[in-house]
Amino acid sequence: MSRLNNSELRNRIQKITPSITRWRRQIHGNPELSFLEYQTANFIYEQLTAIQGMRVEKGVGAETSVIGTLSLGEGPTIAIRADMDALPIREETGYCFASKNEGVMHACGHDAHTAIVIAVAKLFGEIWNTSLDMQGTVKFIFQPAEEDMDAFGKSGAPYLIEAGVLDGVDCVLALHVDPEYEVGNVRVHDGYSMANVDVFQATIKGSGGHGAYPHLGTDPIWMLGPVLQAIHGIVARNISPLEAAVISIGEIKAGSRSNIIPTEVFLQGTMRSYTPEVRNDLIHRLKNAFSIVESFGGAYTFETTQGEPALFNHKDVNRVLKKSIQELDPMLAINDIPFGLAGEDFSHMANTVPGAMFFLGCAYQDGVKRDLHTPIFDIDESCLPIGAAILTKTVLNYLTANT
Repeated sequence: MSRLNNSELRNRIQKITPSITRWRRQIHGNPELSFLEYQTANFIYEQLTAIQGMRVEKGVGAETSVIGTLSLGEGPTIAIRADMDALPIREETGYCFASKNEGVMHACGHDAHTAIVIAVAKLFGEIWNTSLDMQGTVKFIFQPAEEDMDAFGKSGAPYLIEAGVLDGVDCVLALHVDPEYEVGNVRVHDGYSMANVDVFQATIKGSGGHGAYPHLGTDPIWMLGPVLQAIHGIVARNISPLEAAVISIGEIKAGSRSNIIPTEVFLQGTMRSYTPEVRNDLIHRLKNAFSIVESFGGAYTFETTQGEPALFNHKDVNRVLKKSIQELDPMLAINDIPFGLAGEDFSHMANTVPGAMFFLGCAYQDGVKRDLHTPIFDIDESCLPIGAAILTKTVLNYLTANT
């Protein structure tokens, strides 16, 4: 029995690198929105069905999902998840492989994630026919709708989990390209690493009236002032500086004419946090902030919608991940810091079975900021083989250690 050494793995990665780039550009040029990834799913299906020994399923949990499974005897099961959907953004990169779908763009790197995981599947299709001192199963999960929710308030991950995609899975991995760091950097962090995502909507109500006679009614726009002061003081003066927390107001609507005091002011915004305790505290204190209007003769409505839970990276999974990165290339820089207060629906999977996501540096060295969710977002494609190598090595180490 022999193990695939680093030199052999590097050779295999080098051979498949042109294909990874080609796959990424193919997907990038044909982006599709959440739950509508039909062409992308067909492309993935074609690639997986060409792999000897791969069992491929479509439409598990969601119409555009694709699940590939390779099994080699009894042993642990490890899953790798890639998201597939794009964003409603008009691309401005000017590349020859830029989006062909007007107003839709892969501005969050899901094209790269998908291409990388296809590469890992291809590599394991080759490796599986080699005599290795390990047994087990690798499951490749291509998930739709990470970016958006449907009419029922669900993104893709919960549907796949409910359909049993993670049944029998011992560990799940994912990666995300990271334009904050140049190629050669990897962010790995134990515990909470991305945020709970909650949305709030509220209405401040008064009687309204004529703009010339404000003393005859109650003015919800005037009441808005102290409410805003209270909201912006919640994190600054009520949440520990050692905790991650944000409240941002994204929309305020009121009034229709210069001489009419409106009867209502509508607000909505987002809350971000890491821990359940802070999440609940933000909601409680935000509701109290709106209750201030009652002392001014007003009334209010307040409701919240909970989105993705915080991403919690399991330390034992990260231990294997870090070991694999160091074994692959000691020159790869591992940055042990949280990923920020954005949301990620992979958190549903990592809350179901032990899991970990790592961030893969993808920035060019020219100093230009090509941020996620912007029309000029782009990656240095030299990060693609690094991501494929890290995932492949981590799966090999996990299966070997747990066989």
